[in-house]
Amino acid sequence: MISTSLNSIAEVLNCEVLGENPRIDSVSTDTRTISPGSLFIALVGDKFDAHDFCQNAKECGASALLVERKLPVQLPQVVVPDTRLALGQLASWVHKECDIKTLAITGSCGKTTVKEMVSSILSLKGKVLATAGNFNNDIGVPLTLLRSQPEIDYAVIELGANHSGEIAYTTDLVKPSVALVNNVAAAHLEGFGSIEGVKKAKGEIYSGLSVGDTAVINLDSHGEELWDQILTNKKVVSFSSSNAAAQYYAKNCQLDNLGYASFTIKTPVGEIDVKLSVVGEHNVPNALAATALAMEFGCSLADVAKGLATVVNVKGRVEINQLTDEIILIDDSYNASVPAMKSAVDLLSTFSGTRWLVLGYMAELGQESLELHRQLGEYAAQFNFENVLTFGVEAKVISDMCHGLHFSTHDELIDYMLQQLQTTPRQAHTVLVKGANGARMSVVVEALKEKHK
Repeated sequence: MISTSLNSIAEVLNCEVLGENPRIDSVSTDTRTISPGSLFIALVGDKFDAHDFCQNAKECGASALLVERKLPVQLPQVVVPDTRLALGQLASWVHKECDIKTLAITGSCGKTTVKEMVSSILSLKGKVLATAGNFNNDIGVPLTLLRSQPEIDYAVIELGANHSGEIAYTTDLVKPSVALVNNVAAAHLEGFGSIEGVKKAKGEIYSGLSVGDTAVINLDSHGEELWDQILTNKKVVSFSSSNAAAQYYAKNCQLDNLGYASFTIKTPVGEIDVKLSVVGEHNVPNALAATALAMEFGCSLADVAKGLATVVNVKGRVEINQLTDEIILIDDSYNASVPAMKSAVDLLSTFSGTRWLVLGYMAELGQESLELHRQLGEYAAQFNFENVLTFGVEAKVISDMCHGLHFSTHDELIDYMLQQLQTTPRQAHTVLVKGANGARMSVVVEALKEKHK
């Protein structure tokens, strides 16, 4: 964060300072991350009120407080009606002061991978600020923007949402000049209500662009007529892995024996051969999206090829682990949507030997949840995987349709796998593990790793 005074912060938030005017060098919403010069922001949630920890914040070294009511704590205080909104206002101001070229990314799946890809490409041209972890909601986005510094050249901000209006809010804070909806699919239906609700919500990112700014569109998965009016005054750039009419298009795609893709990208300024450092054919459209975003900021074809070849994989997202000479573990345990699950199935189908599809349930699918799990089971059944194991009530339909096994606990599932793998020590196995964060399929991954150290 840029160094400023508490008075300047109060001016941005249109309120007064109670007490002295210290310098503020950082912002914290968690007493465990406070350092001298910190402004502690007391957020209020459904199950917590950080005003209860403001005295602790002082003891941890905070220099001032941002609160919704004056507190009997001996620190300078700024009092606002809503600390969450104030966090956003402050973050947006800091980011604007730093004058950073900024792009924003949303989508039903793949947005974190695209973020990592485009950050890798842009880092060849300058210093990049990117969303860390899953800091992509109405709290995480402001905390990301508060990390802005004048010396940063590019900002790559991921926007997530589970209800309408959230992307509109965070886009207004970010104020990108280039924006992407990576794809649209059945995800977070509890909050959006329907696939049409998802399309409208994701399209909010384009409404936050100014006239003439760039909207990057996936021709294979988009909002159709729901976005037509939003895009009329924007520069529209398209990509596709199946439609050669797109400005960014992939051809001659091949997978090696571990599932790494090599292909040629057609762009408006020529073609480039690339090889991805992340696994799976489903990452081809992600790479196209990243290429379009990066080239809008002036990156060359050579930058694209080098950046895509050096992307660092995110833990739990299609992470290849060679446990033994015979056992390959594909850790894709970080969350799950319908298209991401189908991509995982497709990836596993490219491997030979004994294949294990180990799935936890998908979350936040609303009334359509059971039907969407059933459709996934139908899709997976066509590949005749040797082993299909599931965890979580609604996932049972998947193993039922694939003549597999369902487990009510992680321990039972893990014990069964370890026993079966032990009985065929010289047989080639590929194990793919995936599920919603709530399904905690990472427990299965860690158990397999621990056993085969």
